Amino acid sequence: MTRAYLALGGNVGDVKQAFRTALATLRAQDQVCVLQESPIYRTPPWGVTDQPDFLNMVAEIETDLSAHDLLDLCLEIERASGRVREQRWGPRIIDLDVITYGDETIADERLSVPHPHAHERAFVLAPLADIAPDEMIAGKSVREWLAQIDTSGLHRL
Repeated sequence: MTRAYLALGGNVGDVKQAFRTALATLRAQDQVCVLQESPIYRTPPWGVTDQPDFLNMVAEIETDLSAHDLLDLCLEIERASGRVREQRWGPRIIDLDVITYGDETIADERLSVPHPHAHERAFVLAPLADIAPDEMIAGKSVREWLAQIDTSGLHRL
């Protein structure tokens, strides 16, 4: 089994229900065990800023799915929740990103882990710090990265 961290986010519709459904779908998989869930944070939009605030959280899982099969599962959960990819960084009901997959480094046309921007984004680091402050990303702990970035606008729910 490989330990992985998934970031969940959304800002359209009933995002908390979308999170519950996504986590229930993960739990229903024989090859996935959800170990922990972070609190939910309300966060300002990133990238495209003219849109509603997001809700964000992180889940710690163990899986015997390959990293690419885990990505495919996340994309299927997004599709089943009604996610339509129309605008990069735009509004969405749910987004699931593979942040880390064990100690593996993967960089191909479909998947990059550790997520190449996780250490720059407070909306990933804050919830991840709640459940895995010592997890290493890009050579530093989540706690260290979080101390170096702007967390203004983040509100733990």
